[in-house]
Amino acid sequence: MRAWWYKKPGPAVNVLHNDVFTTPGLGPDDVLVKIHVSAINPTDVKRRTTGRELGEFPLIIPNNDGSGVIEAVGKNVKPSRVGERVWLFGAQAGRPYGTAAEYCCLPARQARHLPSDESFVDGACLGVPAVTAHRGCFADGCIDQKTILITGGTGRVGQYAIQMAKIAGATVIATASTSGKADRTRELGADHVVNYKEESLLEAVRDLTNGIGVDRFIDVAFGENIASASRIIKPNGILTSYGSDAITNPEFPFLPLMQSNILIRPFAIFSMPAEAQESAFETIETWLEAKRLRHAPRQIYDYDELITAHETVANAEIEGNCLLNVISM
Repeated sequence: MRAWWYKKPGPAVNVLHNDVFTTPGLGPDDVLVKIHVSAINPTDVKRRTTGRELGEFPLIIPNNDGSGVIEAVGKNVKPSRVGERVWLFGAQAGRPYGTAAEYCCLPARQARHLPSDESFVDGACLGVPAVTAHRGCFADGCIDQKTILITGGTGRVGQYAIQMAKIAGATVIATASTSGKADRTRELGADHVVNYKEESLLEAVRDLTNGIGVDRFIDVAFGENIASASRIIKPNGILTSYGSDAITNPEFPFLPLMQSNILIRPFAIFSMPAEAQESAFETIETWLEAKRLRHAPRQIYDYDELITAHETVANAEIEGNCLLNVISM
């Protein structure tokens, strides 16, 4: 099989190579998927840039998410799954073989059913972004009739989080940086949109909630917002966060957060409890079957353009999903 790989950390143009490999062998609980579309997410760029798993493996085929068709199964997997259309989650997490290849071998539980009316492009958008959104929304229980603040409303995670929160009965306040992005968040279902480039997030949220604050805050920029979190979130509310790229070691205002009894939950989806992952997988599958989720493919590259695709994500040039068309190679 053809596959992209790297064996040292660094910029995409310096470390990514395309070559021919032996198709990975199946473990008893694995499936072998012929990849149609591979997704490039920020986590894939960070893994390649830092090389954080290279100490465990001599080389890595990148990209965690994608979509395709199961061609073979391990001895503990139902044979009837052969031929099934699937979307993939976390193929390269803790493993050397991701989806930037003709074939990907991964645990069967991470290859989830893709309905026939969902395209492979749509399926590749799910994975890490959709599971992250689900965890952010539901890690701490029901959100029906809750007010939820979601930053990065047009980002990969934010777009799914808005939709999931609305499906679950929440009132959603989302952030955006332009009028066009604000319109997009409204199309996804956001009840209120704050353009944080033009107005104070804190003041806008206080105004929208009559000075009370939100029940839950799902944040992609923890370091930038933690200083005001105790006034954005109502007493006994919850802050969940899956990112803090701009400020990786933020100052932590302990006293006001303690006095308001605010629960803070930073989370990583690859190490969260297996039952939480399974809950996310099953819920997403249910919503796909019911046509409740919309996707955000923004740029689709040909297989030979993986370096450009990784650079696009590294430079934050697009808000939606960046994808690689593998089947056309």
